[in-house]
Amino acid sequence: MTIVQPTEVAVVDASAARDGASYVDWSAVIAGIVFASAISLLFIAFGTAVGLNFVDFHSREGAPGILIGIAAASWFLWVQIFSLMAGGYLTGRLRRRHFDATEDESDVRDGAHGLIVWAGATVLGAIIAVGGVGAVANMAGSALATATTATSNVAEGAGDALDPNAYFTDQLFRSEQPVAGDTAASRAEAARIFAQAALGDGTVPEADRTYLASVVAANTGLTPEESAARVDAVVVAIDGAKQDALEAARIARNTAIIAAFLLAATTLVSAIGAYWAAQKGGNHRDENTILTDVFRRF
Repeated sequence: MTIVQPTEVAVVDASAARDGASYVDWSAVIAGIVFASAISLLFIAFGTAVGLNFVDFHSREGAPGILIGIAAASWFLWVQIFSLMAGGYLTGRLRRRHFDATEDESDVRDGAHGLIVWAGATVLGAIIAVGGVGAVANMAGSALATATTATSNVAEGAGDALDPNAYFTDQLFRSEQPVAGDTAASRAEAARIFAQAALGDGTVPEADRTYLASVVAANTGLTPEESAARVDAVVVAIDGAKQDALEAARIARNTAIIAAFLLAATTLVSAIGAYWAAQKGGNHRDENTILTDVFRRF
């Protein structure tokens, strides 16, 4: 006769083990970050493909550049908010709920997971962006080094134009009757005169204008009146180019300020969206909600 010994069953308190664990579900957080980053890359690539269709490199016709810039910025901001909300929702839906908390506390924890997803995806995006800027900077440095090597033969002559005393040295040896035929020296001296004017208020002194007119007349065969008119026209053109450069710098500065404010505002809105979406995902998790209108079972 066989005697069956009673079997001892070990009872493990799963709730105690769960309650002693961390409230942060890192698996769900990482899944949300990866999901948000993938959606962001997908829609940015799609938007880039669509945007390039509106750019015509062979004609000036087509959509204005300002409208393309506004559309691209709007698309980027929408993608940032939407992707982080999607990542927050997925994290809230996947998070393991600890039943030692009230319903309100559980909502707060779900939202906190959404904020962690927002922070992780934002930092990851910043690292990728900085890496891209670094690659561009390395390419620019390589191109600059190549250009420097290719123009090494010209650097010796350019050093005279950068000499702060070259302009004043030229004044010592100015002739009332400039020698015709030495075009290279005349061009270099004219460049130094314009460079000296640019260091001040941009005005070329009358004495320099008179001297430039005589140099132009000696090397071109123009009359003194025509040479003086040409010098005046060049001075006006230089001043116009300077004003255009200042205006372009002002526009670039204002654009950078607006872009920085928009980026900060969008980052804040996306944080709020990720918090709300994670709470909504947690509520759907607790209620066993199935989005039948989006994902139908076949």
